[in-house]
Amino acid sequence: MNNKIALLQDKIKQAHAGGGPVRIESQHKKGKLTARERLHFLLDEGSFEEIGMLVTHRSVDFGMETEKYPGDGVVTGYGNINGRLVYVFSQDFTVFGGSLSETHAEKICKIMELALKNGAPLIGLNDSGGARIQEGVVSLGGYADIFYRNVQASGVIPQLSAIMGPCAGGAVYSPAITDFILMVENTSYMFVTGPNVVKTVTHEEVSSEELGGASTHATKSGVTHFSCSNEIDAINHVKRLLSYMPQNCEEIPAPLAYSLGQDETRITLNTIIPENANQPYDVREVISQIADQDTFLEVHKDYAENIVVGFARLAGRSIGIIANQPAYLAGVLDNHASVKAARFVRFCDCFNIPLLVLEDVPGFLPGTDQEWNGIITNGAKLLYAFSEATVPRITVIIRKAYGGAYDVMNSKHIGADMNYAWPTAEIAVMGAKGAAEIIFKKEIQLSADPEEKLLEKEKMYAEIFANPYRAAERGFVDEVIEPSATRTKLIKAFKMLENKVVNNPRKKHGNIPL
Repeated sequence: MNNKIALLQDKIKQAHAGGGPVRIESQHKKGKLTARERLHFLLDEGSFEEIGMLVTHRSVDFGMETEKYPGDGVVTGYGNINGRLVYVFSQDFTVFGGSLSETHAEKICKIMELALKNGAPLIGLNDSGGARIQEGVVSLGGYADIFYRNVQASGVIPQLSAIMGPCAGGAVYSPAITDFILMVENTSYMFVTGPNVVKTVTHEEVSSEELGGASTHATKSGVTHFSCSNEIDAINHVKRLLSYMPQNCEEIPAPLAYSLGQDETRITLNTIIPENANQPYDVREVISQIADQDTFLEVHKDYAENIVVGFARLAGRSIGIIANQPAYLAGVLDNHASVKAARFVRFCDCFNIPLLVLEDVPGFLPGTDQEWNGIITNGAKLLYAFSEATVPRITVIIRKAYGGAYDVMNSKHIGADMNYAWPTAEIAVMGAKGAAEIIFKKEIQLSADPEEKLLEKEKMYAEIFANPYRAAERGFVDEVIEPSATRTKLIKAFKMLENKVVNNPRKKHGNIPL
């Protein structure tokens, strides 16, 4: 028996050694942790249970039968994060560059299936050179097996992808299907075709970092939701992100202890909006006053900055916030902002996270660039996402709510449960100046002083429409509130809505304008 136990311990030791000390040292020199080190920092101490430690590849071509490593380049299993069950896989770049083989894929699929059966989040730590070319189509099939399971799990359990190194070719599509992607600056990258292929086909000279680094995807493409300074930062982001989510679609996010009954008035909100309606302000200052202190976690911070989305807590409960940002492009909706917000709304709706919309939108961004790149269908995605959402939905109109953008930003007409407006709200088809120019065009042209006449008519229109009271009279706004009372109103309203049930028409699924 002792000999058999010794043999087992030797095999475990081999598995823990990965690709060996030389390759581990090379990994460390790049500023990267090993697959097992990442899991050590991610999971609660002593909670990790490994599955498939002794799996090896089955390839016999190109001399592969002589080079086998227990685990085959990926560490898989389950453990806890802050006491919550999660399933994990962590690719090991020290073994065949983390390349995906048939058995490597089978290990990941097994973990995905367990996560789905048991209703717990799935976290992937990606660090792979791509498909293992020695296995040909078998490794490509492994990718497809993973993609299929990603889709089956979508909207059932949260799926998070942390890109800790290369992720190229077909490998990028698994993270792309998951709910959130995190990347590490300077050591991770994602692209479908690498710099060499790009140079051959388009003659562009571009580095891996420029083509698909964390900064590129955080600012230009929007592929990644979080750009992290190092791997520990990325792991801490995963933990914090997970804290706002439930285990699965059948549960609600766990609330934190909060003592109700204290004064929730925020006097600062009464002076946060500039007197001049065309002057910008940072909507994050509004969010910080409404949400519980230091709980706002912004998503896609550096992408489509004219809209701000993220998670926060309100009286200890997890909520999703979508807010127009007047400090960038006046807070207009454009192609990127619409898609960014729509994706976030749908995630929150999947996992029973109530939605708060802070509205200050002058409309959709005009121009050929927007029209030719599909602002009609992209704007419709946000409209569709809100209309489809069945979670509690509350809108606060802070200032401007013009045109079709008023409808799209969670208006009462598309199913919002409660709509509040500040006294500074302006709810109209368009701004007073533009409206006056159209309505009183002839009168202004025939006037002795057209400029003076325009100002007069602009003021007239503003007095009638550039306020929240016409909408309140119609019931499109439930209440016009003092800004300082916003947090109090929202706590009570979300509490009132916590048992909301919506029975939608039976269907296979809707056809969102993709």
